Amino acid sequence: MNVNQYAKGVERLVDPMAVGKTHYLQTQLAKMPVWLQRKIIKSATKKANKMPFVVEPYCTFMFFEILDPKQIEKYMPEGFMPARTGIFEADKEKYYGIVSMFRIHTSVFWGARAEYYLVAENTKTGLLSWVMMDYISDTISYDEKHGLKSPDVNRAVMTTTCEGEFIGEMYTSDRKKYVECEASLRKAKMKPLNQRLWIEGNTSIAYGRLAGEADGDLFSLTFMPEEMAEALEVPMTDVVIAKAGTSIGKFDAKIDRVVSFPYAQHMLCDAPGNQTHYGSEKALRVAAEAIRFDKITTLNKKSH
Repeated sequence: MNVNQYAKGVERLVDPMAVGKTHYLQTQLAKMPVWLQRKIIKSATKKANKMPFVVEPYCTFMFFEILDPKQIEKYMPEGFMPARTGIFEADKEKYYGIVSMFRIHTSVFWGARAEYYLVAENTKTGLLSWVMMDYISDTISYDEKHGLKSPDVNRAVMTTTCEGEFIGEMYTSDRKKYVECEASLRKAKMKPLNQRLWIEGNTSIAYGRLAGEADGDLFSLTFMPEEMAEALEVPMTDVVIAKAGTSIGKFDAKIDRVVSFPYAQHMLCDAPGNQTHYGSEKALRVAAEAIRFDKITTLNKKSH
């Protein structure tokens, strides 16, 4: 299987009409207690253990350097510790908080989303990991701590213009959580990414103390490694605005880098209650190439 075949397979798992039905169903399930929501979701995902996950072009990441890693140790789930990383190949390694902004379509939700991460190492596996501290969205979402969540952002902006500008703006109704970024992409250039951060990290994702359960609630993305080979480095002189705030405070103390992916990324995400483990890029590639899309069952359909 090559990258084109994988992209087609993931896209074909997404049915816009079925997604609309799920958005309606969420309004009914959200009235139930969280423990019952978990039970229903876990029952539904016993057979539907993968979710097609398409990140649309110009997903943008803001990297904020964390000068004192002791300040974030308390947010680490059990078995994780703050870790240094580079963003591109040959970068100097630093401690980072990361904020991503993207539009996404999946088999169960469709919309804009911002996620707040800390970079850590899983002390049990040695894998560099993305620890999700918080997220906001203009569409539905689910995690173990909160259950089915209604949108907490109204009228999110995440787009590009004919003049080569990226514009992103998301604020919760109380304006305590926010992400805002504006930058020109005209002089941005593609550069090879640090493979440990972008490939290893995306196969070892955990929820932090604030966003999820204390055990980390690990999950993984399954994708062709080429998806994370390179991205645009946006010149900091062309960044007009780059700021973010979340439950653990502001990330805008020291903005260090802005990175953008000018292409769609096609992945399969572990459904709630399912955990995939890839110990290496080679293992990830073997798993991705072995995917049988005609055998995958999503939450909205019995078979494909």
